[in-house]
Amino acid sequence: MSDSANTPETPHPHTPGVSVRGTRAKGEPRFPDGPKADPAGSHFERRIRSFQPRRSRVTAGQADALQRLWPKWGLDIDGSRTLDLPELFGNDNPVVLEIGFGMGEATAQMAAADPATNILAVDVHTPGQGNLLSLADRNGLSNIRVGNGDAIILLREMLAPDSLSGLRVYFPDPWPKKRHHKRRIIQPDFLTLAATRLGPGALVHCATDWEPYAEQMLDVLTAHPDFENTQADGGFAPRPDFRPLTRFEGQGLDKGHVVNDLLFRRVQHVDQPPAGA
Repeated sequence: MSDSANTPETPHPHTPGVSVRGTRAKGEPRFPDGPKADPAGSHFERRIRSFQPRRSRVTAGQADALQRLWPKWGLDIDGSRTLDLPELFGNDNPVVLEIGFGMGEATAQMAAADPATNILAVDVHTPGQGNLLSLADRNGLSNIRVGNGDAIILLREMLAPDSLSGLRVYFPDPWPKKRHHKRRIIQPDFLTLAATRLGPGALVHCATDWEPYAEQMLDVLTAHPDFENTQADGGFAPRPDFRPLTRFEGQGLDKGHVVNDLLFRRVQHVDQPPAGA
């Protein structure tokens, strides 16, 4: 999704049929066995998107990982079926959904530190998808699956109620211009949808270095009846040990940026039956 289908390419030096930026017929898939350019197509209604696909070069290593590992650990979000998460991961371990993982370094670190938790990591950035697959392969991380496409379609069409034990949204696009605030992912409607897929007690963890967005996140989460703040004072949380400090975050902190974490739990209401009942 990130790169034009008409960009000239050079043949991949290691994997036959895989190109990084080479000659390819118009309409020919970039990675025949990899992520699709638009997995959901036009099957779902048009709406305001909270993400912006980015164009950037796919390295030879990322291309190799996409071609080799996508059939094993990749998932196109096409909205065509409800996922069987135990079948997808090969076990019954709890599943955390991570929306937007960048180049995947932090995701890989969290997966390595907690192998008993499965991570379904979703993004639309092709180089990042390839990089995360490569990291998972290199480090033997079998508890990562990489989703390609719109996380809203995944939540609404492909995940069963109470199927997630957590949700992570780290450093989402802040859409700083006021007229673009409606594109921010942390909105009441999004939280209402997410709540239906999160089991009672599931942890919602957000982090941002954009202070106005942090304040909005705090307001929206605090006002939502399906979530409660884990902080007794109702404010932001210290960065938990399980969220790694990324290189880019460290650079921002060196420049005086303030990073805010938010940790909220999915509430089980009195009249709500427990998960699986």
